[in-house]
Amino acid sequence: MTTPAYRRVLLKLSGEALMGTQTFGLDEAVVREIADEIKDIFDLGVQIAIVIGGGNIIRGLAASHRGIERVTGDYMGMLATVINALALQDALEKRGVPTRVQTAIEIRAVAEPFIRRRAMRHLEKGRVVIFAGGTGNPYFTTDSAAALRANEIHADALLKATGVDGIYTADPRIDAQAQRLPVVTYQRVLEQNLKFMDAAAIALCRDNDVPIAVFNLRQPGNIRRVVCGEPVGSLVRATLESVPAAD
Repeated sequence: MTTPAYRRVLLKLSGEALMGTQTFGLDEAVVREIADEIKDIFDLGVQIAIVIGGGNIIRGLAASHRGIERVTGDYMGMLATVINALALQDALEKRGVPTRVQTAIEIRAVAEPFIRRRAMRHLEKGRVVIFAGGTGNPYFTTDSAAALRANEIHADALLKATGVDGIYTADPRIDAQAQRLPVVTYQRVLEQNLKFMDAAAIALCRDNDVPIAVFNLRQPGNIRRVVCGEPVGSLVRATLESVPAAD
């Protein structure tokens, strides 16, 4: 597992991934573990961009259900992603990985504004770029932000880190007959509503032929395995036919 199959990747991390077994906030030990895994693929020479969620602190939709106006709640969620991005940046830089945080909403005191050409330059110079603030617009998920940024930076693949080991025909926690799909097409995912990302994000990747790798983040070494082209989790792409790995 020393030859990466992808030259440039967009890693999507949920905010919940950073809280470990806690019910809220950040688990510093988990953040360190994730940073170690990212450094592992950084050392392979892979260009890495990251989109991070804020669900460990607040979700806009959940806040709206508690009486906060939806748009206000979504902006609160965007700010939560900035907190998570700064925590991950700190952990990465302590491991010698140069990292930049860019936000879709301007907070110049702590992060750069998102500028696509600058982000591309950071990647070319060997810096990890963490995209925070979602898309900068309410009503859009960080999954949509991940798909958007993956297309904007011409990522070879979008890596969706989850708490399960791929895409199933049904929820495996409920249906014991559910089967994992090692490879599945965008069209089947959309037609059968195989929920692992929102439909807008999947459609955007389909329209621009960006493969989506879905895998279990809790299994140590999985990020490296996916980047090196091992059949881990599920891969979403245009066809079921095998394709050659990228140079």
